[in-house]
Amino acid sequence: MAKTTSPWHRLSEAEAAVNRAVAASRVGRYFKLDARKSSFTGELRAGAATFLTMAYIISVNAAILTDSGGPCTARDCTPVGNSTAAPGPECTVVGANPGYEQCLARTKSDLIVATAVAAMAGSFAMGVLANLPLALAPGMGANAYFAYNMVGFHGSGPIPYRTALAVVMLEGIVFFALSAVGLRSKLARMIPRNIRLASAVGIGLFLAFTGLQAHQGVGLVGASPSTLVTLTACSEVDPATGACLGGTMRSPTFWLGAVGFLITATCLARDVKGGMIYGILFVTVVSWFRGTSVTVFPDTPAGDAAFAYFRKVVDFHMIRSTAGQLGFGGFRHGHAWLALVTLLYVDVLDTTGTMYSMAEYGGFTDGSGAGGFEGEYRAFLVDAGSTVLSAGLGSTTVTTYIESTAGIREGGRTGLTAVTVAACFLASLFFGPLLMSVPPWAVGPSLVLVGAMMMRVAKEIEWGDMKEAVPAFVTMALMPLSFSIANGIIAGLGVYVALHCPDWARHVFGKASAVLDDRRNQVAAAAAAEAEAEPPQDVV
Repeated sequence: MAKTTSPWHRLSEAEAAVNRAVAASRVGRYFKLDARKSSFTGELRAGAATFLTMAYIISVNAAILTDSGGPCTARDCTPVGNSTAAPGPECTVVGANPGYEQCLARTKSDLIVATAVAAMAGSFAMGVLANLPLALAPGMGANAYFAYNMVGFHGSGPIPYRTALAVVMLEGIVFFALSAVGLRSKLARMIPRNIRLASAVGIGLFLAFTGLQAHQGVGLVGASPSTLVTLTACSEVDPATGACLGGTMRSPTFWLGAVGFLITATCLARDVKGGMIYGILFVTVVSWFRGTSVTVFPDTPAGDAAFAYFRKVVDFHMIRSTAGQLGFGGFRHGHAWLALVTLLYVDVLDTTGTMYSMAEYGGFTDGSGAGGFEGEYRAFLVDAGSTVLSAGLGSTTVTTYIESTAGIREGGRTGLTAVTVAACFLASLFFGPLLMSVPPWAVGPSLVLVGAMMMRVAKEIEWGDMKEAVPAFVTMALMPLSFSIANGIIAGLGVYVALHCPDWARHVFGKASAVLDDRRNQVAAAAAAEAEAEPPQDVV
């Protein structure tokens, strides 16, 4: 009697056959599937897991960068009412002008595509060239610095959008050059360790503070004339001052965002794969229903236009306004050079540190104790080159994502994992109408939770040594309180140098004294030897 097999068993046998065939093929040998004890289907699952955990960046990055206003200016505003006069700069206030809002919507569509393309290209290159299961995308922290410190909310900062993109591109070129000549890892080790750790914590606090505000997040905190910031969650706000109208903690969108926060936090606490995206999905889907107090499609002309685009579901959008918007003429001002140094600093620390951490986690290090790993040189060139591409598309610096641990945990060991992530980002390019309709109160909770995850390194700071603790505290405190990553870095390094100057001076003085003492001893010894060598004089 023939033995029957279940469909699951036959499926398992088919999967094993596919894995053996791919491993024996040219593709399998190139990606070293057998050598790294991996399989083709395992790499596909690992890539899907990584994409699920970082897919939030498509909408989050676009939302943050759109807050800068992008290429939109007062010239995009349209006359309101019966007026025929050209609107002034005040037309860029949120919700104040339909023409400006339409320009922002076009910019956000462009940035969704730019984010997906940069992530797709970077991840694909990382997989094919470096053969590592590491996914790349525009980084959190650098995007907030670009939007709120460099360009400023709706262009209110010191650097125009075109110049800011040129700064990002030049930083990418410098970063590529440093990687090519091998200086990148050496520079990372020159920064004091506690300042490096404090920078990560401070950027996390900066992101959390951003996610708690209105327009960029859930709207829990807002402006106060007496205490600077206060609890808000207002149902209505004054568009000019941001003050609450009608009481606090009455915003329906805040409470919906709070539910999304709890969903995501619960998923992360229980180690659910793709947990970061489930809260965003829940809040977004609820906000898609029209006629509710939390809808992202209000009964206004702008809301009607957004809903009409949303109903397309599938639509391939071509970048029209953000690509190639580079202006190198603004480098005459010091703000541009300060921004370049700040971005380079963050890249050297964050991207390089994350890549070393992922290599250690995945077991790719060479075991020499120096922290090197297989494919290191090519990996450094890939993420630096991806930043240049990202700037050309209108987005910010690209970094290796710590969410790559999800794929490594699923068994990803080769570049096929990163190639799978790239394929997923490619598929996302066709769902622009859905990604465009993710509201800020769905994105805000993820910013807060990303900030929470960045707090873990605070325990490694040497809090018992005040010469190390004080600069670290200044670094992490000033980033959110001055709403500037650059201010925190500069202040922290300044305090560190000031506190360590006496020790350095004492060390230099000690070294100089030792050298002088050695020199004196050498002279004395030479004189004594010369005296002993002279023949005695005859006494008459």
